[in-house]
Amino acid sequence: MKVYEDFSAPLAPRWNRYVVGGGALVFGDGARFILRNVPHRRYANAQIDDYQGLPRRRFPWRPPLRLTVRARFSHPPAQLPGTAGFGFWNDPFLMTGARIPTLPRAVWFFYASPPSNMKLDLYTPGSGWKAATVDALHPSAVALGVCSPLLIPLMNIRPLYHRWWPAIRRILKVRETTIHTDMTDWHTYTLEWGLTTASFYVDGESVLAHAPAPRGPLGFVMWLDNQYLIATPQGRFRWGVLDVPGPRWMAVEWFSITGSGADGGQDEH
Repeated sequence: MKVYEDFSAPLAPRWNRYVVGGGALVFGDGARFILRNVPHRRYANAQIDDYQGLPRRRFPWRPPLRLTVRARFSHPPAQLPGTAGFGFWNDPFLMTGARIPTLPRAVWFFYASPPSNMKLDLYTPGSGWKAATVDALHPSAVALGVCSPLLIPLMNIRPLYHRWWPAIRRILKVRETTIHTDMTDWHTYTLEWGLTTASFYVDGESVLAHAPAPRGPLGFVMWLDNQYLIATPQGRFRWGVLDVPGPRWMAVEWFSITGSGADGGQDEH
């Protein structure tokens, strides 16, 4: 299966729009995902995806596949509030359908501004522009979750955190790295999601290789919103939304997906 979208015609029927709050989608010479003058008490999102209303077992994408996106952002990280990105995930938080909440699976390019702190990797900041994978629904990860009431207090002891978290990270299939290229310039982002590993490239240069790959099926998502999330191994958790002064946007010239769609690859159990 191959999907190519350059937004030169009406948006293809396979893509759902999800626009709330002060979000907007503008098409023509590519697409812009825009937030404009959003107060901090209002959630705003500009998003396209291909899984709204579907049960997770029917999400469209499975490995192996390749996603390529040509994109840029209006502002650098310190001036772009909220989260943004593109890739594949299991929509675990009930954002686009009445599903049972679950733990995350994702393989994507992901941005989060402060005060977000999703500290999943010992050596990578909890916010910023990243290439990342996670599979907290892997059977061994689910078993680990049963022990979390005991582990969280221990993660507040710094020597134990530094000693044990790398092993826990491997069980959760977490790998991530900060992308240091200028977000405001045009770049070509490529994600190769394999059956066992995933690799990420910016302008053809490797930024993360042989990361553990999540299982499928997952849904495609491309978005810009104003939320933040704090979730750390030490048990700190907080969610909220941020002010967006003036316009902030993500521009996408085109993207393509080549690989296993709903009729191929492995299924989720």
